Amino acid sequence: MIVGLDAGTTVIKAVAFDDDGVPVARAAERARLDRAGPGRYEQDADEVFAAASAVLERLPGPFEAIGVTGQGDGVWLSDGSGRPVRPAVSWLDARAGDILARWESDGILEALFRRTGSLLFPGAAAPVLAALAEQEPHVLEAAATAGYCKDMVVQRLTGLRATDPSDASVPFLDPRTGDYADDLLDLCGLREYRRLLAPIRRPPMAPRSDGTLVVAAPYDLPASAWGGGVTEVGDGLLILGTTLACQVLTDAVETTGEPCGLTLATWEDGRWLRAMPAMVGAAALDWVLALVGAGVADLPGLLAASPAGASGVSALPFFAEAGERAPFVEPAARARLDGLHVGAGKADVVRAVAEGIAYAARHCLSAAGLTGELVVCGGGAASRPWLQIFADVLGRPLRALPGEEVGARGAALAAGRAVGRPALPAPAGVVVEPGPDSGRYADGYERYLRAVSHARDWWREPKA
Repeated sequence: MIVGLDAGTTVIKAVAFDDDGVPVARAAERARLDRAGPGRYEQDADEVFAAASAVLERLPGPFEAIGVTGQGDGVWLSDGSGRPVRPAVSWLDARAGDILARWESDGILEALFRRTGSLLFPGAAAPVLAALAEQEPHVLEAAATAGYCKDMVVQRLTGLRATDPSDASVPFLDPRTGDYADDLLDLCGLREYRRLLAPIRRPPMAPRSDGTLVVAAPYDLPASAWGGGVTEVGDGLLILGTTLACQVLTDAVETTGEPCGLTLATWEDGRWLRAMPAMVGAAALDWVLALVGAGVADLPGLLAASPAGASGVSALPFFAEAGERAPFVEPAARARLDGLHVGAGKADVVRAVAEGIAYAARHCLSAAGLTGELVVCGGGAASRPWLQIFADVLGRPLRALPGEEVGARGAALAAGRAVGRPALPAPAGVVVEPGPDSGRYADGYERYLRAVSHARDWWREPKA
């Protein structure tokens, strides 16, 4: 069997697939995310690796190969053996917000975007490294690698110190040459730390102690696109997870227009993923459900109890402490509810946030250049009423994939390619068509865009 291991932010799962690509065994462990202070989010790399090892051990072997994917961005500092020299800084972290603001005012962010097609955000590796260089230079001196989650797991399993083109994409990869560019390190003032960048391999792979081949697959965003069957230019993937991840396959590196989003290298020459990994997502909906004394099981009833348009209540759903990173970067972005009145109920508040998240997805996918089929996956895709809102807001059919194994499937496909397995067909999924509320949501989307534009001016004003 081929195994896909997905080291996510809050759940680490392993899935074994048979020769036909059918999942035949699964194991999962929760992962702990620590809030180390205001806007500071970290993880214990030893705990993450222990959980990854545990889920692999719980699957029946033998395995032909193991593909490893996982959360991207952030900084996982390790020594020469892959063991942590400090807790990993998560992609959710906001400690580099002030550095990012300086880089924006100095024109560094735009210069980086014009070279790479990627706009940095507080949890990206470059600003996190710059923050650590200012605040904890001793840990950078003690480290051998400033890497990523999946690469840490692979190194601990096999001893291989390497990364793949997708994780290397942001922020130091020249997308045209496929290698690190020293001028990008210079722009960030980080040339002295180039030694911390792991070599790029296509693909990175090595055997573990029992001889099983371990492959560092693309990280979770491109792995999910691969696992979801996004193969044609213009096709897109929407992951309804803790955050939204919106991606569109493209054959060009776009560096014009307003800087936004990420450009991620794939394993195919001349193909990139234009990614808009928004911070808004199911976590925002979970927070609002808890606020009104409800849970996920109550969501279908609450959505049914409020009409399209949420009785005039609307939301900007930017609840993340680190603000927003796609399709714009605003570290000070904050959520807002408008149109509240005594006739509004908790169902209207919940529906307004659910609609606001769908508007954010349309904003991201429009910026990414979606023209073809849209695949939807992730935990949020299990809610058919919420999927209907997405189909109505987007005004297009969705191919919804069951379960939360798309990233693990992409990792398994990467491992299968490494051992010469033939490509497998994409899972069929269920098609959700837009309904009669699409016209109303088209008007609502225009109002949403105007509200975001106004809010961005407000977020940037100095606060007393």
